[in-house]
Amino acid sequence: MPLKQKIEAELKSAMKNKEELRLSVLRMLKTAIGNKEVEKRTKLSKTGTGDLEKESQLTDEEIMEVLRAESKKRKDAVAGYKQGGRTEMAEKEKREMEILQSYLPAEISESELNILVEEAVKATGAQTPKEFGRVMGYVMGKAKNRVSGDRVSEAVKAVLGK
Repeated sequence: MPLKQKIEAELKSAMKNKEELRLSVLRMLKTAIGNKEVEKRTKLSKTGTGDLEKESQLTDEEIMEVLRAESKKRKDAVAGYKQGGRTEMAEKEKREMEILQSYLPAEISESELNILVEEAVKATGAQTPKEFGRVMGYVMGKAKNRVSGDRVSEAVKAVLGK
């Protein structure tokens, strides 16, 4: 089942079960996906090719990008609320983030990430921190949607900073 259909089915389930927080998060997610589709359709309309409605539908990969972006917003909000002393709001944002992350594949382990970074360094021939971007690009391409950019960045800096 495509990810978008799964989200819509769970939205209906949350309505029936009166799960307010889950319903709220899924509605927000559906809106974010819709906004991304409109953005994609607008870009496609400028080229004027093909069936815009069909081509503007997001793939599961693109939906995962939306999920990551929304999850990152929640993570940033949690940090902001904790810094401001608003623990109840931080907890709410954290629960929302957990709901969003339940739709993402499990992240790769630290050891797998380190192996990927070492492989990237060898493949790109990077030796200095100036070549950070090439290594990041290689790792993100290999581990697409299974690791956050923050984790990759830290691992690459640790290896290239030696």
